[in-house]
Amino acid sequence: MTTPPPHDPPTAPVAVGAVASARAVLDRASLRARVQAVLDEVLARQVATVAAVSPHAAPLVDYVVDLLAGGKRLRPAFAYWGWRGAGGVDCEEIITAATSLELFQAAALIHDDVMDDSDTRRGRPAVHRRFGQLHRGSGWHGDTERYGMAGAVLAGDLCLSWSDETLATCGLPTESVARGRVVFDRMRTELMAGQYLDMLEQATAGRTDDDPVASARTVIRYKSAKYTIEHPLLMGGTLAGAPPSLLASYSGYGLPLGEAFQLRDDVLGVFGDPAETGKPAGDDLREGKRTVLVALALERATPAQAEQVRRLLGDPHLDPDGVATLREVLLDTGAADRVEALIAADVEAATAALATADVDPEAREVLEGLVVAATSRTT
Repeated sequence: MTTPPPHDPPTAPVAVGAVASARAVLDRASLRARVQAVLDEVLARQVATVAAVSPHAAPLVDYVVDLLAGGKRLRPAFAYWGWRGAGGVDCEEIITAATSLELFQAAALIHDDVMDDSDTRRGRPAVHRRFGQLHRGSGWHGDTERYGMAGAVLAGDLCLSWSDETLATCGLPTESVARGRVVFDRMRTELMAGQYLDMLEQATAGRTDDDPVASARTVIRYKSAKYTIEHPLLMGGTLAGAPPSLLASYSGYGLPLGEAFQLRDDVLGVFGDPAETGKPAGDDLREGKRTVLVALALERATPAQAEQVRRLLGDPHLDPDGVATLREVLLDTGAADRVEALIAADVEAATAALATADVDPEAREVLEGLVVAATSRTT
């Protein structure tokens, strides 16, 4: 059976020019190339360290190198422009500090794919699948899946360690790094708590005492929104010694924009084109993601529609017909339109907070462009 083409929700199409403009903003100050250069340097050192232990341990780094080849680099971008917005000057030290967030992101992705039992990431097999393929292809003893998960846990843990090492050795003054570390540490703890809540929502099928929509929004706030935009901005600003008023503006901009980013991700997880998202169509539905999109659909679902969701959501063998059925429920209940309205409201709130912020003019221009980069995307 072939996979049906993506079923787009009834929203206005994203202008090609807007997407191109967003990419240009992400490349401002040659940021992505500079972040990649730091990643290459960090990972080259780790390749040498692991090789000195044993050549058999090479996959621990090799698979991370492949995962980190390319990407939007949103988190380093927000950290860098948070620094610049607070009056920090362009320097390689802040690029290195910002790159620590990309290594933390790699850890989060690797562990998230293990928890979700995902097959792919960015168009490649997920790291735990690659370790499993290595085990299977080599004809080794033991359980292939357990070996794959164990290898991925170790690789993710290494990325966590490397993120910490990269921030600690970025070259900024010790007192500056100490300030930034407070944000960095809180971000990591809150993300793990958000990941657990996401796992809990799937395990309980959303049947907790909490309001399902509110619970889903709490998950996206701590699992994604804060560590994608708000915390990177606050980290950059804090490293630069930003005053409390600017940090408050950064939060007023970053938190709603981060939620809009994740809401867009949830839409793409259901309606996105696999050729662009790098994941199979409807993968979030197979994983049983209790997203805001799903929670809103269940609020207005008829008994028959609710039964379809309960029966199909979270089925790892969900076929294209099942994906199409769930998409119809999300559209017919108006959930997709309501999510688009939430995204628009969050963008408006973020834009209003930025408009009143006492921020460097160039950084303001870039942060305005990053609103588009975070929400008008197809990947």
